[in-house]
Amino acid sequence: MGVRLMVVDDHRLLAEALASALKLRGHRVLAAAAPSAGAAELVVSRAPEVCLLGTAAPARPGAFDPVVRIKKERPQVAVVVLGPVPSPRGIAAAFAAGASGYVRNDERIEGVERAMMKARAGESAVSPQLLQQAFEELLHPAAQPDDEGARLLELLTPREVEVLMRVADGEDTRLIAAGMEIAPSTARTHVQRVLMKLEVGSRLEAAALAARTGLLDRAAGGRAARAAAGAGPGPAPGLGLGLEPDDPPPPPPPLSE
Repeated sequence: MGVRLMVVDDHRLLAEALASALKLRGHRVLAAAAPSAGAAELVVSRAPEVCLLGTAAPARPGAFDPVVRIKKERPQVAVVVLGPVPSPRGIAAAFAAGASGYVRNDERIEGVERAMMKARAGESAVSPQLLQQAFEELLHPAAQPDDEGARLLELLTPREVEVLMRVADGEDTRLIAAGMEIAPSTARTHVQRVLMKLEVGSRLEAAALAARTGLLDRAAGGRAARAAAGAGPGPAPGLGLGLEPDDPPPPPPPLSE
């Protein structure tokens, strides 16, 4: 017996092509849609047996919010996510939201059909190959951890980290310069470098990014550890008295008569 289903994907051509292929195999497609928003409302209103929900970015925050909404209002609808090979957390996030299955978006139509049938029967639909890849990643994680705060912190010099912390505290260029005992032009240059390295367009965006990724907490923790060890933040190497490369040298002492 064919499955009564809906295909929802951000790319209309993909949604329509998959829907056509499934129709040819005897399934009843209620709709093939590519809504930029409102996917959950569409599925809730049609109430299919299975919803194939395509996503190009399973790691994006809120990617599985439609699944949560569908399962809350139509718990009988089985949702199968179609997406790229995710991290183990991506698969876990899909199932935590209420999905019944996860299928790679380059899977053959037979694989998609098997996942639909299993999901309709109340079974979990994940291919053994996908589970194997997920376990491989868990057992042999990548050398670089998936930590955005740590990655961003590595981009900044210690002096730029201090500038970012002062920006997050709401200090303007004048206060930054006074607090770090550097010229305002140098402080302004540091701020611009921080914005460029963080790929943001304003101080407010930089502060928000630093807070969201935990960069500020890491920087504060590193500073506290250095202080406990008696090192203190100290001036940048080779720049005694807190001078920066573009600061003018101090004037020579007056000659005594």
